[in-house]
Amino acid sequence: MNELTAENLALPGVAHAFFTRAGGVSDGVYASLNGGVGSRDDPVRVGENRARMARRLGVAAERLLVPYQIHSNEALYVAEPWQDEARPRCDGLVTDVVGLALGVTGADCGMLLFVDARAGVIGACHAGWKGAIFGMIEATLAAMERRGARRADIHVALGPAIARESYEVGPEFVERFRAEDPAHAGFFAPSTREGHCLFDLPGFIATRVTRAEVASFVDLRIDTYANETRCFSYRRSVHRVEPDYGRLVSAIALA
Repeated sequence: MNELTAENLALPGVAHAFFTRAGGVSDGVYASLNGGVGSRDDPVRVGENRARMARRLGVAAERLLVPYQIHSNEALYVAEPWQDEARPRCDGLVTDVVGLALGVTGADCGMLLFVDARAGVIGACHAGWKGAIFGMIEATLAAMERRGARRADIHVALGPAIARESYEVGPEFVERFRAEDPAHAGFFAPSTREGHCLFDLPGFIATRVTRAEVASFVDLRIDTYANETRCFSYRRSVHRVEPDYGRLVSAIALA
């Protein structure tokens, strides 16, 4: 297993990992550490992959919690494991319970981990362009504050995500962002294809986090699309006309 870590989250009493695609048991387009229960991979293999991730975080497999992600701006507090059929539909989780690991999946979208070690509160959220523009990051911070965290003490890190150089979008996408705020035009660069632009999702996420005035922010700067040996990528799978794609997992726990 070859997980990545962020230096600002390396705090006493906290375990975290931005898992890459290495070190699992899946094969084919899912090779090898596919954590996506929503993929068409063998559920037994996905379960083993997630169990390996949980062990690395120091928790039992059933205590690694990943929501049913819906590209929302909803963040929920959790205090105990749930049954698979009761998995909440949201894109952010928060807890102050020791021994619970909070995770999110991604395959181009932003995966963010949060911790206020003083208050003993952690969070994880999935933020693609929809989540980022409609407040997913801010919702996760607010949910942490409701459990006693302070923004001035919250450290945030962004794991592997699609980089601007790999994220070409059409004119309707650009106009949607400009309609929200004309200043958003600064996150787009010209593409070689007429009428298209390159969108800086990590930069947009970084701006939202920085405006929230947290203690620190780190971007691992790993492009999911370009780093095939480390990362799954939805967009890469589409361009290759592959039948499906694996999902990365990023997770954090209070040890």
